[in-house]
Amino acid sequence: MGKQTAALLMAALLLTSCSGAGGGADNAAAPEGTSAAATQSAIASPAPAGTATAVPADSPQVSDSGNAAAASPAAPGSSEPAATASAGPTATPTDGGKQSASGMNADVPVLYHMNKNYDIKPNEESTNKKIVLLTFDDGPKEVKTINAIFDTLDKHHAKAIFFVNGYRIKEHPELLKLIQQRGGIIGNHSWDHIVLKDKPYAEVKKQIEDVQRIVKEVTGETPVFFRPPHGAGGDVGRKVAAENGLLYMTWSNGSLDWTMSEKEENKTGKIVKNVTSQLHSGSNILMHELPWTTEALDTLLITLEGKGYSFVDPRSIELGTR
Repeated sequence: MGKQTAALLMAALLLTSCSGAGGGADNAAAPEGTSAAATQSAIASPAPAGTATAVPADSPQVSDSGNAAAASPAAPGSSEPAATASAGPTATPTDGGKQSASGMNADVPVLYHMNKNYDIKPNEESTNKKIVLLTFDDGPKEVKTINAIFDTLDKHHAKAIFFVNGYRIKEHPELLKLIQQRGGIIGNHSWDHIVLKDKPYAEVKKQIEDVQRIVKEVTGETPVFFRPPHGAGGDVGRKVAAENGLLYMTWSNGSLDWTMSEKEENKTGKIVKNVTSQLHSGSNILMHELPWTTEALDTLLITLEGKGYSFVDPRSIELGTR
């Protein structure tokens, strides 16, 4: 019994000596090789109901629409992520995204989105759905036409997207500046107005991104809407548009003004008939910077208003398709 008691006392002394070695914070560290396993176990195990789960600062955040939004970069001098605006052209939109074209216009609420038919639809049932989107392609062309269009738009308190070509901007940057000064929303219509759908990626990228750059140089703003020439962008056009944060759209209501000639009679009546024969809530109306379209515009807008339609502000449209 004496030997057993002595052995037990000796073991107790050795255990006490080991547990007191290496004091301080290191004493609480897990043994080597267990940290990773413990971390994986913690990730795999769901947190109890009602427990807040910490998310790493550099992890993507999932929005209500199911889209991943990249974490904001840290503010200067801070380890915390900087706040990111919920809307604006600098954010890269994805299908179903909730960014808008409002940019610095914080007073323009995001009320609408575009569907796969390129119609403009309200986000809420209570929002007016009897609206149309006005768009003008192939500019900027000349001062007289631009000012005449805006005189009519202003008369009807209407906004429109002007889809411009890069080669025209290069020739007359002052005309693009005029569109901006008069309150037009500038869209990208490629550099050369060519069919893009069968072109290689590098060429399509240049056609679109060169317009982004020149518009930024002239106006200080970058387009957020893209319309492929001839409505033919193809998969490659969609890809490059998405890479540049552009909402890709064609149209859902064509005025057919581009099919008319200068000598043709009753062009105003024909344009009005072409639009109203296709008219529906959310119509995305395609027009051009043409003299006869300019002449017909007031009559067309009066006719649309008479049918109970109003004109959507493009800045209130989400930069994503639903």
